Amino acid sequence: MKELVEVIAKSLVDYPEEVVVTETENDRSIVIELRVAQADMGKVIGKQGRIAKAIRAVVKAAASKEDRKVIVEIVQ
Repeated sequence: MKELVEVIAKSLVDYPEEVVVTETENDRSIVIELRVAQADMGKVIGKQGRIAKAIRAVVKAAASKEDRKVIVEIVQ
């Protein structure tokens, strides 16, 4: 999941070298934190959060095969 979020984020931003993705696992869930450059926050979130919702939807669909809940957080 971490690699999926990283690939998506790096393709969206102007500064791909500043993309940092961390993954924390619990019993039934995975928390993925996405950090990007301040200038790229708008590109990752999108108008009215549409791009962020799309990223979460893709990750959720990929995680459904593993029967785990995935939470994607975009952090400054």
